[in-house]
Amino acid sequence: MTTLPPHADLQPSPWVRRWSPLVAAGAPVLDVACGRGRHMRWFAEQGHAVTGIDRDADALAVACAWGTVVQADIENGSWPLPGQRFGAVVVTNYLWRPLMPTLLDAVAPGGVLIYETFADGNQTVGKPSRPDFLLQPGELLRACAGPGWRVVAYEDGFLPSPDRFVQRIAAVRQGARARGAPPERYAL
Repeated sequence: MTTLPPHADLQPSPWVRRWSPLVAAGAPVLDVACGRGRHMRWFAEQGHAVTGIDRDADALAVACAWGTVVQADIENGSWPLPGQRFGAVVVTNYLWRPLMPTLLDAVAPGGVLIYETFADGNQTVGKPSRPDFLLQPGELLRACAGPGWRVVAYEDGFLPSPDRFVQRIAAVRQGARARGAPPERYAL
């Protein structure tokens, strides 16, 4: 087991923890804008092979303890994992709208998208406050509304401590379930 550096607070999001059982046992997981790897650590401890992408080399120096890391500027460069699919794609506290189709495509059939980030309204309580970085009402629902997606959970609203507005979704890409995938009935 990896020893956590003393400066790294790597508690996973409660949303990610709650919906991680949807990921098939041992399925590969992609953590987008992974930072220091709090979700990489969580999934590695659950037995998953994990890949994290971020542009911050210092953050990746911590994240590499839990899996493969890719240093890339995914907003200004090409997608570094073309054609690769994962049992889960996890995104928290990050939004780059042009990347959404790529993220959805990176989820393997039977895999899950677990996404949580700031939403409209956050500008009233802090940062981020620019509309470019805030999801609009129903935006994640619309992204997963296409054929082949089943939304298992969705929330859009205010969370206290720290005060923030968030939008979050757990959505399963329909298709042949991966070996070890949970049944089609999802526990709430």
